Amino acid sequence: MEDFSGEQVKRHVPAKHILRVINLILDGDSLRDALRPFYSHLGRPSIDPELIIRMLVIGYVMGIRSKRRLCDKVHLNLAYRWFCRLGLKGKVPDHSTFSRYGHGKFRESNLLRQVFESTVERCLKEDLVSGEGFAVDASLISADANKVRSIPAEDWSPQVARAAGNRAAQEYLETLDNAAFGAASPVQPKFVAKSDPAAQWTRAEESRPYCVFATNYLIDTKNSVIMDVEATRAIRQAEVGASRTMLDRTEKRFGIRPDWLAADTAYGNAENLGWLVKKRSIIPFIPVLDKSERTDGTFSRSDFEWDEAHDQYICPEGHALKQFRRNYSDPNRGQEPSGRKKYRAFKATCQVCPSKEICCLKAEARYVTREPHEEAREFARECRKTNAYKVSRDKRKKVEMLFAHLKRILGLSRLRLRGPNGAKDEFLLAAIAQNLQKLAKLRPQCVFQEPAT
Repeated sequence: MEDFSGEQVKRHVPAKHILRVINLILDGDSLRDALRPFYSHLGRPSIDPELIIRMLVIGYVMGIRSKRRLCDKVHLNLAYRWFCRLGLKGKVPDHSTFSRYGHGKFRESNLLRQVFESTVERCLKEDLVSGEGFAVDASLISADANKVRSIPAEDWSPQVARAAGNRAAQEYLETLDNAAFGAASPVQPKFVAKSDPAAQWTRAEESRPYCVFATNYLIDTKNSVIMDVEATRAIRQAEVGASRTMLDRTEKRFGIRPDWLAADTAYGNAENLGWLVKKRSIIPFIPVLDKSERTDGTFSRSDFEWDEAHDQYICPEGHALKQFRRNYSDPNRGQEPSGRKKYRAFKATCQVCPSKEICCLKAEARYVTREPHEEAREFARECRKTNAYKVSRDKRKKVEMLFAHLKRILGLSRLRLRGPNGAKDEFLLAAIAQNLQKLAKLRPQCVFQEPAT
């Protein structure tokens, strides 16, 4: 890479150009150290990995999606040449280099994850992260798959995937037991795209059906810094599982566990709320996913008062609904495998009750069920009544604004790479670009110390 300092070119780069700030953040030495085991000390010198990363950063920060177009832009643009440390005479690598590095050294070394985490570390150093409150959400990104050439799910199998022989099909087979993809749900989509079978066939946005992946963001609500990012299938189970993965990874990597987490109703199932409250001691500012409310005018479960001391419900008429009427020698007798409990009233009591028509018109006696982790669900309902919950609702919109910026400004409305690994790479690079832009905006060049040349 000729003209390393690039002083002749640097004079032509505007002082407030975003790449001047980003240039002070990226650490090329750490990139080389991470990839050093993957290079041989024999033969012709390889292309510097820092050059590839810097070109990728330009592409995602500036919304240049095509690698061919990116190479042309770097060749012609003086600011891009200076940022990539090519000087005036440096040669721009061929567009095919990105595929070789992306499918090879970058994935083997997990380099993109390291670069992303380095941006989070810099945000922590610059006091852009409070760690008090996080928000999580997912957004659908169209996959590089043609739904017209998709086949019905009943005609798809691992044998068909092996026969397809492409890289995306191989990655699909490797993720069949992955909780974020194949093992997220036993329910298969209606159609499968042979070119990218891991993509989810959906019409979630009430439009024409298409194949998608889901990008999941965990952000700190102070300055919308992306703390973690994960690629999954576009189904609720995978997205909820990704939120737990990102919370655990953030705590392990940076030692940060938020006081509260804001999310929409998709994350409000009993199991997830129980995990947040009991295992992680995180306040869930999340609407409870509750299907027990009735709309036919009869009493709902919320009309029954829970008596924890006596393990029973009290109906609006003051009668007790119990799970068991006598003690059993076996404490597990009558327990459902799912953990759900059923509380019943006496038949004789319900038959003469004046409220029977608005309680159990067709049934002989009324019963209500108590879901597992009901204490956590009740806690989430109480949290929703606080002023802090209203504040969290406004802050949760910041993650939606990041998704809008991702699609409209960075141009990531459709993936160019296929397979689960391709989706992970693109989502990581986009998150890197957004965090770098956040640093450049909130900590402009005057804050940093310009290195001596």
